Amino acid sequence: MRIAFGQSFDVPDGYFNTASIGIPPRVAADGLVDAVRRWQSGSDVPTDFDSDVRNARKAWGALVGVEESRVASGASVSQLMGLVAASIPDGARVLTVGGEFTSVSFPFASQAHRGVTVTEVDLAELPSHVDRHDLVAVSVVQSADGAVLDVEALRDAATASGAQVVLDVTQAAGWMPLRLDWADWVIGGCYKWLMSARGAAWMAVRPDAMERTVALSANWYAGEDPWAAVYGLPLRLAADARRFDLSPVWFSQLTAAIVVPWLASLDMVAVRDHCVGLADGLLVALGLPPKGSAIVSLQGAHAAGRLAEIGVKSSIRAGRVRLACHLYNTAGDIESVLAALQG
Repeated sequence: MRIAFGQSFDVPDGYFNTASIGIPPRVAADGLVDAVRRWQSGSDVPTDFDSDVRNARKAWGALVGVEESRVASGASVSQLMGLVAASIPDGARVLTVGGEFTSVSFPFASQAHRGVTVTEVDLAELPSHVDRHDLVAVSVVQSADGAVLDVEALRDAATASGAQVVLDVTQAAGWMPLRLDWADWVIGGCYKWLMSARGAAWMAVRPDAMERTVALSANWYAGEDPWAAVYGLPLRLAADARRFDLSPVWFSQLTAAIVVPWLASLDMVAVRDHCVGLADGLLVALGLPPKGSAIVSLQGAHAAGRLAEIGVKSSIRAGRVRLACHLYNTAGDIESVLAALQG
């Protein structure tokens, strides 16, 4: 049992796999168990989960710096990214990063039949290429190695050129302070740094981008009054970003409604300092330069075996060992990694 930022966690020693699966606080796990028991006894009705959807939506918006009315609720990053990809004009020129997570790049590459082209560049060079493209699709923090986007440089370049921007915050929201109300679209999943059950994702839409976005997955839950939009025409979608909602994955939304408001209440600077302090401390101890990210990527996939032998949970991404430091990790976890790698 660990206590971190006021919550209890059953996270095991040496757990560095949050970039794959976040460990929920005990209160969220208990809430999910209670929900399964209610399901087992037929105690819930569908409307019981509407408040969870609303609370999770509002809290995620707070994490990325946008108001609730601008946030749509979906199921996965690729599903929401697909709405953006389907909304750009024929022949649009899309810029992304080499090695980008494919839930960001594939939705645009799949539009090739419409003349959409996707160009990959190095992360550091991204801002200098913006003026030759119509849209930039990129993660704020790269999944493979934790490299952090220069958000300010991208914003300045996009403002100067008029390019649209869609950001994936899945590997950033939950540990990094964010204020992304300037981006056309911001998308993120729930089950990594937000420590919720997989099946929820959100998309913030800038007001002027809302009319350019196609409600490709239009359904009853996207209605102005969802429970009055269950049957029959005419089309009657919500006036705000809820028009892009999917019918919710209930248990995912339930856990997100517990965890994400708690995260949104925290001092994100303190959370970042904790997570990055551990990650950079590990790098420095290994004789490597600090990166300012909560994700550490180490050369030598064989190291994963040495770490696993002492119970350290990590992952292999792009042929390297990936370790993720979240708010429940401790200096003792870092010492375990160092003992394995330096022993």
